[in-house]
Amino acid sequence: MQTKKWLAATLSSVMALGVAAGCTTTSDEGGSSTAPTASPGASAAASSAPAAAKGAVINTYINGEIPTMDPGLAKSTSSSWSLDHVFEGLFFQDKDGLVPGQAKDVKISEDGLTYTFTLKDNLKWSNGDPLTAGDFEYAWKRVLDPAFASEYAYQIGDYVKGGTEYNSADPKKLSADEMNKLRDAVGVKATDDKTLVVTLVNPTPYFKQLVSFYTYYPVNKKVVEANPKWANEAATLVGNGPFMVKEWSKDQKLVAVKNENYYDKAKITATQITWNNITDDNTAWQMYTTGDLNVYQSVTPAAIDTAKKNGELIVSPKLATYFYRFNVTKAPMNNVKIRKALSMAIQRQPIIDNITKTGQTPAFAFVSPGIIMAGKDFRTGDAATNAYFKEDVAEAKKLLDEGLKELGLTSFPKTELTYNTNEGHKMIAEAIQEMWKKNLGIEVTLANVESKVWLDKQSNLDYQIMRTGWIGDYLDPMTYIDMFVTGGGNNNTGWSNAKYDELVAAAKKEQDETKRIQQFRDAEKILMDEMPILPIYFYSSANAIKKEITGIYTPANREMNFRYAVTK
Repeated sequence: MQTKKWLAATLSSVMALGVAAGCTTTSDEGGSSTAPTASPGASAAASSAPAAAKGAVINTYINGEIPTMDPGLAKSTSSSWSLDHVFEGLFFQDKDGLVPGQAKDVKISEDGLTYTFTLKDNLKWSNGDPLTAGDFEYAWKRVLDPAFASEYAYQIGDYVKGGTEYNSADPKKLSADEMNKLRDAVGVKATDDKTLVVTLVNPTPYFKQLVSFYTYYPVNKKVVEANPKWANEAATLVGNGPFMVKEWSKDQKLVAVKNENYYDKAKITATQITWNNITDDNTAWQMYTTGDLNVYQSVTPAAIDTAKKNGELIVSPKLATYFYRFNVTKAPMNNVKIRKALSMAIQRQPIIDNITKTGQTPAFAFVSPGIIMAGKDFRTGDAATNAYFKEDVAEAKKLLDEGLKELGLTSFPKTELTYNTNEGHKMIAEAIQEMWKKNLGIEVTLANVESKVWLDKQSNLDYQIMRTGWIGDYLDPMTYIDMFVTGGGNNNTGWSNAKYDELVAAAKKEQDETKRIQQFRDAEKILMDEMPILPIYFYSSANAIKKEITGIYTPANREMNFRYAVTK
């Protein structure tokens, strides 16, 4: 294939210049099973560290600045990775899967609508304050408060009774008393310091997974009310997880140390974690090779062979999809034929073979593999359930011509593809740019922006085509499908379809799994037929860990977790 030869040649020339690549995602900005994947020796290290082992000091990096450490405002992997260590929900993803965290146990009513969580004894915040069920109630309602403007409010509001009503209310049109009534009607109540009663809109089999997600993390009510900027500085940032923030220089690094007030501190072996802010992946790799870093997230293609040879490459499944968004409110992306043409004119396998190089799978749908429904993977089935479109240059050319005519255009207008700073994203964008030029005869310019700007541009629809990625928040297709409902907090395309919205709403209420599967498939077909997004591949996770470090595990929908890390 000529395209494949070109990609290989491009890759060789880029690497000769010392440019490395790595692909990371945001959630906003993970697998083939519900269990996490551990690094070699993880289970043994986690349960009982060898006598010769000692608590690990982890030095790793995040590509760019951590935008926020407020769980209610977080919306990216850059925040969630550190939040998963500094905070903890009612449940969390342990090395063997989902387990109770701050909750001691939970009782679920027969109709599946009421969850009664009992907290563990003597829970404390990192500053020593007692942690109560009231902190959870306060945190969830804070996220739902329309004045707080959390982009992830729907993750609570769509499930908890009264959540959507409160979150969608307009404080400018309602009195303070009316807003308070809506707030009080939200179905989350701390009946005492250790008991949290949650009432759902519909039975939700994956609700325990939901409460492990960072939007559901508690915040210290006393601290937040005393200081609205509590989450901006290390000195005032109070968490409840196994680690606490010791130092945070926004453009340099975040350092977390073991939290001595954590209820299970005896099992936490890592003593310190440093996330360095490094925007150049090649620089980070050089730091890893010299020992300044001992954990490298998302190994660059240029470094994969070296990491593998050294026995340091850890590849694990990830519940995540790499894709491009189209801003359907702006020409020419407001034409579905043009969107389809751009998607059908690229070749995905050469990108995987020559750039990402760690066993990713070409994506012709949006929901990634790794979600089990009715005893099998949701992606399992005939071609129609896995490939809603195909790569076809001839058809792409035809659609492009038709789309331009429908817009009254005689040529393809100036168009820009935006990606966040990362050599891997750059290399993929350059490959796709060349494919569009070769296969469609069109010119698309590339724009690189730093992560904070990239997030803002998506939220404000200030782009034409945007690179992005999505890690599933929980193991159900809904974590992907409900992103693109009309006005959804993570839609960020301007796309809307009434039938799609109807199917998503129905799937949230449906208890028959076979019917739910069909509703998801019907919705996904609409999404792919109208193509406000361009799927490229389903992720795998490729990290490098120095051989003296063991005990690190990687949940399918999370980044590496260091709580049980030890050093030989």
